Amino acid sequence: MKIIKLFFLLIITLTFSCKSQTKKVNGVSFVASRDSISKEHINPVLKSQSNFVALMPYGFIKELSTPEIKYNTDRQWFGETKNGLLQYAKIFQKENIRIMVKPHIWVWKGEFTGNIKMSSEESWKILEKSYSQYILAYAKAAEDLNAALFCIGTELEQFVINRPKYWQKLILEIRKVYKGKLTYAANWDEYHLHEFWNDLDFIGIDAYFPLSEKKSPTIAEYELGWKSHKAAILKVQQQFNKPILFTEFGYRSVDFNGKKPWDSKRLKGAVNLEAQANALQAIHNQFWKEEWFAGGFVWKWFYSHDKVGGEKNNRFTPQNKPAEELIRKLYGL
Repeated sequence: MKIIKLFFLLIITLTFSCKSQTKKVNGVSFVASRDSISKEHINPVLKSQSNFVALMPYGFIKELSTPEIKYNTDRQWFGETKNGLLQYAKIFQKENIRIMVKPHIWVWKGEFTGNIKMSSEESWKILEKSYSQYILAYAKAAEDLNAALFCIGTELEQFVINRPKYWQKLILEIRKVYKGKLTYAANWDEYHLHEFWNDLDFIGIDAYFPLSEKKSPTIAEYELGWKSHKAAILKVQQQFNKPILFTEFGYRSVDFNGKKPWDSKRLKGAVNLEAQANALQAIHNQFWKEEWFAGGFVWKWFYSHDKVGGEKNNRFTPQNKPAEELIRKLYGL
């Protein structure tokens, strides 16, 4: 058993080596649901030519200054819990789809997690203890299911900036229980602020960079918008000599989707399927050919495929839209 596990880890190392990498991470962010899943629910993922899924167990806090994280409770949806993570992962792994375990924190009313910040040293210590329990529980789960990647946090800018020594220690603790590859999902405007990339295997970015002020940009206009951002990303990549992984990327099928690609709260806006497809084609053109780029996870994919997305939907999912067929084509290259 030990020999088999060592062989598996060797394969992962070779696959994710920046120099030897021949296949990108062509992933989808698979949204947790109330229910367990079956082969039927993942068939559309297989058809999309994806080779990876990000599975996202959740922890919850009340306010941005609340230090205690609640997780793995009977009040959560099944897919957000440890048992849900394990059940989902096993279904995907039967079909040779690899897993990134990517824990998320949800703040009540959808407050931005990057602003989580404590008001006292005592509160910081409580948060650190609570976060360690939460993240190590899922690091152990990731090890148990032989997940290829583990994300140590998602968009936690103020927490990381204010407590750098804690995060350095936490990474060491994670590596004691999880032997695969590590990343952190930095928001698009924070990735350049952190020094702990030296201690991780990938520079992870949730890549919602502003690209265009236009209502419906062409592919060329989206690509032009990437010019300065790509140069900045490459500078950080060269500084740490670690491959870049887009831990999230995606665009809404709505007018002006390149202006604030992260904006999920804008409920109104005319459906624009072409803008979504153009933006996805542009990001693929700009990054998937680069040796220093490891790939990414499109945001976001729901388990009940026939009931989501579609030509009247202006949200992020590519499902049942021209973007889905485009992803199938691009991931199949």
